[in-house]
Amino acid sequence: MIHGFRGTHHGLLPIAKSLKANANIIIPDLPGFGRGAHLKSYDLDSYIEWLHKFMAKQAFKKAPILMGHSFGSIICAAYAKKYPKTIQRLILVNPIGAPALEGPNKVMTNLAVTYYKIGAKLPEKIAYHWLSAKLIVRVMSVTMAKTHDKGLRTFIHHQHDRYFSRFHSAQSVLEGFTTSVSHNVGEFAKDIPVQTLLIAGSLDDITPLSAQYGLVKKFPKGQLKVIRNVGHLTHYETPEIVAKLIQAFIKSV
Repeated sequence: MIHGFRGTHHGLLPIAKSLKANANIIIPDLPGFGRGAHLKSYDLDSYIEWLHKFMAKQAFKKAPILMGHSFGSIICAAYAKKYPKTIQRLILVNPIGAPALEGPNKVMTNLAVTYYKIGAKLPEKIAYHWLSAKLIVRVMSVTMAKTHDKGLRTFIHHQHDRYFSRFHSAQSVLEGFTTSVSHNVGEFAKDIPVQTLLIAGSLDDITPLSAQYGLVKKFPKGQLKVIRNVGHLTHYETPEIVAKLIQAFIKSV
């Protein structure tokens, strides 16, 4: 399982716990975050090659199923295009299915790019406080959380407060963000030969549901499952449902 931008493996633990009895699960921290590797460059090719080496080190007896959430969906899709024979199937949760630098999110995306660029120019200590500002993290968390359950919203905010700022440096987070908004799953879909499951939230603001319906058509062997009344945080808000969809996909012929 490959997590999203600025996250760590902790974000995917709720799904993993729901799958634990039925699968052996590995969730690394992405390079540039948490305990992840340090790369010379955080462009997409570097992430792909990191994942390829990581997979090789696991010495799997049989090819695994690869899953990516959000930014992780871009990395996993690009990986599946380049190294399709190393995986059985592909699962993309809340896939990034439309160009972030185009469409209705263009203005906000460019503002975010500027925000990270400023951070990369600041002295290290100041940059960390700039990029991990509690107000910024909370606004992001409040915007993406769609649940009306107060307890669950509190849990989501706590998770973001605790893990969203475990990036390695202002430069690595800038390069990682630039990579995340410069690519989308649709670039690679037609060249992915393995069975692919897309899981989307009906209220996702990052990639609207209409774009997800267009995205799944690009896959030679793709299917889309939609979870209603949830947005981009299906891994926090509906992990049990995500797990059930994954289990059904794995058992299907």
